[in-house]
Amino acid sequence: FARKNYFYPDLPKGYQISQFEHPLATNGRVDIGGTIIRITRLHLEEDAGKSLHDRVPGMTAVDLNRCGVPLIEIVTEPDLRSPDEARRYLVVLKQVLEYLEVSDCNMEEGSLRVDANLSVRRPGAALGTKQEVKNMNSFAAVERALQQLRDQQIATLESPKRVAGSGEVVLTTFSARMGDLTPMRTKEESHDYRYFPDPDLPPLDLAWYGIDPETERAALPELPAAKAARFATQYGLPAYDAGVLSATRAVADYFEASVKAGLEGKEAANWVMGPVLQDANENGGVLRVAPARLAALVTLVRGGAVSHQAAKQAFSAIACSNEEPRTVVERLGLLQVGDQDQLRSWIDGVLASHPDERKRYGAGETRLLAFFMGQVMKASRGKADPKAVQELLRAALDQQ
Repeated sequence: FARKNYFYPDLPKGYQISQFEHPLATNGRVDIGGTIIRITRLHLEEDAGKSLHDRVPGMTAVDLNRCGVPLIEIVTEPDLRSPDEARRYLVVLKQVLEYLEVSDCNMEEGSLRVDANLSVRRPGAALGTKQEVKNMNSFAAVERALQQLRDQQIATLESPKRVAGSGEVVLTTFSARMGDLTPMRTKEESHDYRYFPDPDLPPLDLAWYGIDPETERAALPELPAAKAARFATQYGLPAYDAGVLSATRAVADYFEASVKAGLEGKEAANWVMGPVLQDANENGGVLRVAPARLAALVTLVRGGAVSHQAAKQAFSAIACSNEEPRTVVERLGLLQVGDQDQLRSWIDGVLASHPDERKRYGAGETRLLAFFMGQVMKASRGKADPKAVQELLRAALDQQ
């Protein structure tokens, strides 16, 4: 470990414990849909305090609650070419961290934070002076702040002052806490920190703790990109469906458990991406209906005992009950009626009530079949089996 020395109100002891010459990991990579973003290093360091420029009018407050808390910092090479790419990189990185259960990545609670450095250049030229943005509370805020900083740097470099020989981009750290860029301080460079080995801390030897990187690598779960590719191949899913279903480990596991419970791949995908995720979004992200119970509900739809629409209607009730799906559907009165005598009774009543439409159908307006279907379903309060109704209705109309 090293001591990173600087004097600022957020660092009471005047130095930060960090890693400099010997980070935990180097030379990584993240694939964001065909674009490779190189990871320079991953290192451990202690958190500093936080300067708050918007709490007390005309003054700066300092929050020292997280001072000394250990964190991992992941540093990229300057491979990101736009604010949109930066946001996509963060989304992929967050997915990986969540899949590995490294962190819940909650930005509002400080589990994940982003500092972004940006510099502009003309095509073929060297990178210009970089500036840093801090205090962003969402990936959308990161993208927005980088757009503002990019436009600000371009305006500076293209200003009349620049043409006259002045008007340079200055090494500065900005805060984007309130949505606008606020200068915080002149940014330091690496040599300004006067790194030296921490005399109080011995080197961190992973082997001493029984940690073997290759063993750990072999124990890693299947990561999102690989899982999405497998879903597309193994279950014949479109790329969009595979991406949605592999977005989180919980949803991916739920989808595969649904298939194991008896659903077809696309069938399971439609239900998970529809009623299951809709219910989860309305209930704090909890997947409330177990895969086996979902399969039991879909089996009722397959067998014609309940319509697809009625099954979706019953989903929330099933989530709130320990009863079997069929019991819930029966209690709600959503079971389809397939009894021929009952269906003919509803059909006869509808045809008797609409003699004019019946004559028009006999004269060749066969599109009125849909009208009669609607009336029968209305009369049955949605309980009639649509397929059986259509067959019996067409036979009755054709006999006149």
